[in-house]
Amino acid sequence: MKSFETMLSDYARVVVKVGLNLQHGQTLFIKAPIEGVDFVRQVAKFAYEEKAKEVYVDGNDDFLTRMKYINSPMEVFENFPKWKADAMESLAKEGAAFLSISSSDPELLKGVDPEKISTGNKAAAMAMKTYMEYAMNDLITWCVISIPTINWASKVFPHNSPEEAYKKLWDSIFKTIRVDKEDPIEAWENHIKNINNRMEFLNKNKLRKFYYTSSNGTDLTIEFHEDHLWCGGGDYNKDNTFFVPNMPTEEVFTLPLKTGINGIVFNTKPLNYSGNVIDGFNLTFKDGRVVDFHARKGEEILKKLLNTDDGAKYIGEVALVPFSSPISKSNITFLNTLFDENASCHLALGKAYPPCLKGGDKMSEKELEQHGANDSLIHEDFMIGSRDLNIMGTTSDGKSMEIFKDGEWAF
Repeated sequence: MKSFETMLSDYARVVVKVGLNLQHGQTLFIKAPIEGVDFVRQVAKFAYEEKAKEVYVDGNDDFLTRMKYINSPMEVFENFPKWKADAMESLAKEGAAFLSISSSDPELLKGVDPEKISTGNKAAAMAMKTYMEYAMNDLITWCVISIPTINWASKVFPHNSPEEAYKKLWDSIFKTIRVDKEDPIEAWENHIKNINNRMEFLNKNKLRKFYYTSSNGTDLTIEFHEDHLWCGGGDYNKDNTFFVPNMPTEEVFTLPLKTGINGIVFNTKPLNYSGNVIDGFNLTFKDGRVVDFHARKGEEILKKLLNTDDGAKYIGEVALVPFSSPISKSNITFLNTLFDENASCHLALGKAYPPCLKGGDKMSEKELEQHGANDSLIHEDFMIGSRDLNIMGTTSDGKSMEIFKDGEWAF
């Protein structure tokens, strides 16, 4: 069995060589929790071994973030620092690679004024719009990963001591990233091939409609544009460099027809959104738009999320993940969307990924709109997969095809 130090090193190496596929002379920007300094140093070490030009690190701290939201006046959240947005845009134009380490306490902002949270999120999204266009069009190399923090681990494993919880979360993450394997890079290459097989099957069959049903009450129809494309595993940036934007990743995904969603859907895993947990919720759609919603927990936060802009009330992503995915089989609710979305079929409120349309990465906003792609300042995944989720597909020539049966691939 590998030692912790070996797996930590392998994790950093896989992120640099597979996730980012860092190129000679490329700049790397890392956003990370300050608790993760040892891991960040490992990533920087491998980055420089790959002849990175420079490594920038932007550290964040949960305690300081919460202090800010409690103590700072509203005007602070209304104005996102322009210099931060300018820096990200400048690095994107230069062709830098971006690594984001998502590890915040899922209840970091519990009890904080929801107006501050929604105002801050909207201001940041507006300021970062140009950078996000680089990322969502896959013009740059970007990757989102996670490492444990004590507060997060304690929420995932509340019956363990903080130290035991922290170790258990590391062990769980190592398995999802496949660094417990003898050759993690080979394991990732095989994994990407398997995802590509599913993706190619869906694209070949030119599906135009999905019908979702589940015993929890989900009864939802989703339509697709004739030029939609299924994506998954990884993609190529503008320089034709392959990268894996999410680690872990188990999904294949596409964009729906913005106005082609009708019915009701229930969440199956908690949604960690901006330091708050939203759970026990359902959304009702008519012609693509959320017309009703309820939540047992975090309803006011969900309301603020849906009111970010008009596009926040529409779906931008449809993703398929079998119930037997390794993350689902772990029986751990990570309270972190990066992991939980890869344990479950999910949808995303907000902006669609242009590469999920044939030629979409070269389309203007107006052209994307004409092809039924949703636009928004947000892109927020929520989980809807279950052990008994069934999905029936309809092809472009009207034939029915079983896509999911009892939570698993049917083909």
